[in-house]
Amino acid sequence: MSTLSKEKMTNFRWTICAMLFFATTINYLDRQVLSLTFDEFIKPEFHWDENHYGNITGLFSLVYAIAMLFAGRFIDWMGTKKGFLWSIGVWSVGACIHALCGIFTEMYTGIGSKLELIEAAGDMVVVISTVSMYAFIVARTVLAIGEAGNFPAAIKTTAEYFPKKDRAYATSIFNAGASVGALVAPLSIPPLAKAFGWEMAFIIIGALGFIWMAFWVFMYKKPEKHPKVNEAELEYILSDKESDAKEEKAVEAGQEKKLSFWECFKFKQTWSFAFGKFMTDGVWWFFLFWTPSYLNTQFGIKTSDGLGMGLIFTLYAVTMLSIYGGKLPTIIINKTGQNPYAARMKAMLIFAFIPLVVLLAQPLGTISPWLPILLIGLGGAAHQSWSANIFSTVGDMFPKSAIATITGIGGMAGGLGSLILQKAAGKLFVFAGDTNLAFMGFSGKPAGYFIIFCVCAVAYLIGWIVMKSLVPKYKPIIL
Repeated sequence: MSTLSKEKMTNFRWTICAMLFFATTINYLDRQVLSLTFDEFIKPEFHWDENHYGNITGLFSLVYAIAMLFAGRFIDWMGTKKGFLWSIGVWSVGACIHALCGIFTEMYTGIGSKLELIEAAGDMVVVISTVSMYAFIVARTVLAIGEAGNFPAAIKTTAEYFPKKDRAYATSIFNAGASVGALVAPLSIPPLAKAFGWEMAFIIIGALGFIWMAFWVFMYKKPEKHPKVNEAELEYILSDKESDAKEEKAVEAGQEKKLSFWECFKFKQTWSFAFGKFMTDGVWWFFLFWTPSYLNTQFGIKTSDGLGMGLIFTLYAVTMLSIYGGKLPTIIINKTGQNPYAARMKAMLIFAFIPLVVLLAQPLGTISPWLPILLIGLGGAAHQSWSANIFSTVGDMFPKSAIATITGIGGMAGGLGSLILQKAAGKLFVFAGDTNLAFMGFSGKPAGYFIIFCVCAVAYLIGWIVMKSLVPKYKPIIL
């Protein structure tokens, strides 16, 4: 008789899922402290312009993408418990050391106080802005390296604690931490910076990771060894162990060939996925990193003001509509009987049209700042829906043994695209401000934002067209 019929099953696996949710929430809180303190607090102190900020955000995106290639192997090597501790420990240290950038700049320049930094003039301004930028790049690099381990560790944990049929649901729950972190950030970070200084905002938010680590040390053990997982729950968790064993035997017997890293580039499917990521990842990072600065530049709204916090909160509340984006391909499959790839590409075409509303952000911004925020929020929701589906196309086309490698290649492409967009945006905003650039009835930096919004609006359609051209029909890789 099955154990499931003898005793009531415990549900400790959902406690572990909650821990993953909070880790992801902290992940997104830590990466947003800079964007929510840049324009109002950091920019005046270090004499930055948008080019400095674009360099920092662009390099963060690139380092994060490169680190993603190695994070999964590191987690496998260290094990889930130690690997996750190392990951969140490194990114929490990275978050906290942002607070030292001002002290380092003062020591390097010989300036004795924050007030003297702000009042500096002449050549000293160039030295301050350059030194402080590189200090932030170092801190941001540490943050990116650590944060790259969050999703590989979380996905590995769900594989340990959930049978296959529940893993997608568990993943959707912990991944919601990204949206919750983005929602909580504007309500917490600007008030902290205003009350205690921008340095303490980095330290307080960064310290949350260390608190999470303390819980993880005592709460995590593999389910087979955890005293809070009874036999019934363990049997449920391991319910597809037999099928997993068959897959492993197939690989060991040579029935499933493994692709080398360089062999992956021989397939159009790889280039299709990589180009889709290249065109669109930077759009999400632009919305994430630049919207607070946009509100200040365009409308004079500070993120520490009630209105500023409300606008950023609303933006990310709208992006949470994306939780329904992953369901659309299933609906198409059930109604039409199409294969998953065809259904996914149809859904992605729909999501590719939605960001076109961002073209109206600047024109409607003359009426109210709420209108561009709502439109950018819709663009962000479309991106998250697109992202969920483009990742799934890898599983549609490639054998399991190649999925992680292809995903890493796409992540690299997305990071490169983000780097280009972030640096281009920073340079464009400086140029537009210096030359009073005119575009479609706007001048100066607002004209620069209009140009970037146009790029963001059409990026998904361009990405979809190229992906469809490279892989017009469902064509899985047969090894």
